[in-house]
Amino acid sequence: MASQRIPFLILSLLLLIALSSVAEAAYSSGKLQPTDCKPKCTYRCSATSHKKPCMFFCLKCCAKCLCVPPGTYGNKQVCPCYNNWKTKEGGPKCP
Repeated sequence: MASQRIPFLILSLLLLIALSSVAEAAYSSGKLQPTDCKPKCTYRCSATSHKKPCMFFCLKCCAKCLCVPPGTYGNKQVCPCYNNWKTKEGGPKCP
């Protein structure tokens, strides 16, 4: 019985590794195409009441970094370029 579970466990582990690679590729820095910026930024800015400036800066940041963090807020650690780009005053440039 235990010998029948080993191939299943190995297959499950390989599937988990493959899925984590796909997820990492989807959100890692520099992986987006420029055409992907608008839909990603539209979702990123969907929860704010300041949509126009959010979209302007999100699109600007995406064009430079080719990355938009997942979700509508936070998660900037996923995109180091997006996270580290600051204004002259030292505040975050990217929403």
